[in-house]
Amino acid sequence: MRFTRLLASAWATLLAACGTPPSAPVQPANVAGTTARPTGVARTWDEYKLRAARRIHAANAAETFSGPLPDPLQSIPVLQVKLNRDGSIKDIVTLRVPRQSPETLELARRAIRRAAPFEPVAHLPQPWQFNETFLYNEQLKFQLRTLAEAP
Repeated sequence: MRFTRLLASAWATLLAACGTPPSAPVQPANVAGTTARPTGVARTWDEYKLRAARRIHAANAAETFSGPLPDPLQSIPVLQVKLNRDGSIKDIVTLRVPRQSPETLELARRAIRRAAPFEPVAHLPQPWQFNETFLYNEQLKFQLRTLAEAP
């Protein structure tokens, strides 16, 4: 028991000594595409993914829709974006090919490329990549799952 307390105390001291920089406030998604630019670097991959989704949305405002998701969705391509340390795109890998409206796969790829380059990732743990799910309606306009699920 004493060893456990000692270990917990040592661990807490070690974590306190690491001194992480203060977090920049996360801005809420702006469906009009005029998102304020966040300050500082993303400290986690979750924060980075949210910022990347906002960037993709803003760069493709004419191809997006807002409001409730239709049931059923027209198409749901899922892509993995692999990045270089400076935030440029290294590769875009298809994780899910939609059965219906397969042309949305290329539309999603172009949307990602329009938003590039993303913020640098050298400070985040490898692999430097994130996944994004595009939710297309019948008019082939999309919402990003990351933003649809954001608080």
